[in-house]
Amino acid sequence: MKRIYYGGTILTMKKELYTEALLEEDGIIRHTGGYEELKIQEPEAETVNLEGNTLMPAFLDSHSHFSGVATGLLQVSLEEAECWQDICDAIKKFAEERRIPKGQWIMAKGYDHNHLKEGRHPSAGLLDRVFPDNPVVLQHQSGHMGVFNSRGLERLGITEDTKAPQGGVIEIRDGKLTGYLEENAFTEYLRRVPMPEPEDLMKAFSDAQTKYASFGITTVQEGMMTRELIPLYQMMRQKKILRLDVNGYSEVAAVDEWCDAFPGAVMRYDGHFRIGGLKIFLDGSPQGRTAWMREPYQGEDSYCGYGTMKDSEVRSAAAMAAERGMQLLAHCNGDAAAAQYLRTLAAQEKETPEFRESRPVMIHAQLLGTDQLEEVRRLGVTPSFFVAHVYHWGDVHIRNFGMERAGAISPAGSAAAEGIRFTFHQDAPVLEPDMLETVWCAVNRRTRAGVTLGGNEKVTVLEALKAVTVNAAWQYFEEDSKGCLAAGKRADYVILDQNPLDTDGEKLREIRVLATLKDGKAIYM
Repeated sequence: MKRIYYGGTILTMKKELYTEALLEEDGIIRHTGGYEELKIQEPEAETVNLEGNTLMPAFLDSHSHFSGVATGLLQVSLEEAECWQDICDAIKKFAEERRIPKGQWIMAKGYDHNHLKEGRHPSAGLLDRVFPDNPVVLQHQSGHMGVFNSRGLERLGITEDTKAPQGGVIEIRDGKLTGYLEENAFTEYLRRVPMPEPEDLMKAFSDAQTKYASFGITTVQEGMMTRELIPLYQMMRQKKILRLDVNGYSEVAAVDEWCDAFPGAVMRYDGHFRIGGLKIFLDGSPQGRTAWMREPYQGEDSYCGYGTMKDSEVRSAAAMAAERGMQLLAHCNGDAAAAQYLRTLAAQEKETPEFRESRPVMIHAQLLGTDQLEEVRRLGVTPSFFVAHVYHWGDVHIRNFGMERAGAISPAGSAAAEGIRFTFHQDAPVLEPDMLETVWCAVNRRTRAGVTLGGNEKVTVLEALKAVTVNAAWQYFEEDSKGCLAAGKRADYVILDQNPLDTDGEKLREIRVLATLKDGKAIYM
C-alpha cells in the first residue's frame, strides 16, 4: 500500500524542517519532496490531503509505567480530591457502582497531600470508618508512598513489629500503625496486592494504548518490570494485544526471568515488545520530601531525604548491565542521588570504557545540579527530565527548596547550553502522557500559581519537540527508524491541528491531536 501525504505542514524534525509531501509504502517512509514529483513517481499511490493540518513524527514516551497506566484504569481516581472526605466519597461511589463485595481489595490512585485541604496523608483509621470490611490501598500521585487501611495491613501481614525494608518507611505513631508507607516499603507491599482478573487486565492494556495514542505517542516504556508482570506480558503476546512498541526495563532481581521468558525480545522487538535493559531506584519524590538532596530541605536543620540503595548495590547493577551489554536506567530526583549514580558510572567506565556507549539514562533528574552537568556530558548520560513538575508541583518545590533551588529544577536550558542530549516524560500514570502539555511546560516554566520558575531554564519549542521525538528515539537506540520523517524510517506519525513551531508559546497545550498512525495504520482518530 502506497500513500502520499500533502496539503498541509509536514514537519520532519530533520535539518530541513519541512517537506511538501511524503510517500510511504507498507509502513515505511520511502521519499519526501515535492508533491508533483512524488505523484509522477507513484501515480497509483493513494493521496491524503492534510487539509492544512500538521503531520510530524509520532512522540516517543521516554519514561512511564505502561502497566501502571493500564491497571490505573481499573482503580478509583483521586486526582480531583480536595480533602479527605472527597477521597472517601470517591472510593465509596466506586465500590457501589462496581458492586465490590466484602473482603475484596479496593485500589485508589492519584491523591496528593500537597493539594488536600488537610495538607496531610489520610490514615488507616479514616479509611476503616468507611470501609471496615474491605482491604483498601491509596496510592499517592507520585507513586512513592501511600496508605493502607487496617484490613489491608492485616492481609499483608504488616504489624507494629514489621521491619521496613532498606530505603523505606512503615510509619508508627504512639505505638500504632498509621497505615502510611513510603518508598521501598510501599512498593514492596503494593506488589503483593492481588491483581485484577485477566480478562479485565487485557482490556485495560488495550485501553491504555488508546490513551497513549490519543496524545500522539506510538512508543511507550514499561519503566520497572517486576517478575509479577511476566504472566501478563505472556498473555498479551499470546492474544496479540500490543499495538504500540513497548520498551521494558527489568528490576535487577528479575532480569534472568524476563530474558528466559522472552528470549526473542532481548534488546530487539518481538511482537512490539523489547527488553531494553535494567532499572534501579536511587531515591524518592521531591514533592513527597523523600528525594535525596545534598543540602537540607527548606526549614530543616539536617533532613536531606534519603537514598534507597547502597553504593555497592548500585555498583553491582552497573556491572550487571555492562556484562550483559544492556542500558541502565536510574531513578534520580535529588542531586545526592544524581551524585551516587554519576560516581558509579564513572567507576564502571574505568573498568569497561565501552559502558558509556550503552547510553545510561538518569530518569527525572529533577534536582540535578548544574555543577553536575559536565560529568553528565562526559559520561554520555541522557537526563530524561520530568519538566511538567514545574507546573504541577512547582509551588510545592518552592516551599520545599526555596526559590533558587526550585528554579533550577529540570535544568533543560543549562543542559542544552552544555550540548547534552535530553528527553522529556510524564512518568504516567503520575501524569497523563500529554506531550504537548510537557512542551508547553518546558517553553514557559510556569507554576499553577503563575510563578515563572527558573526562566533561564526555558528551552525553545524546537528543542522541546526534539526531546520527545529525535532525542527520545536516540535514547532507545532507535534513531535509525524513528524520531524524524526521512526515507527508511517507520511511518509513525501524529497529525496536529496546528504547527507547534508557528503557535504562540502560551497556547502550545491547546494544540489538538487529530490522529496517530503506527506503521502507517491509524490507531487513533
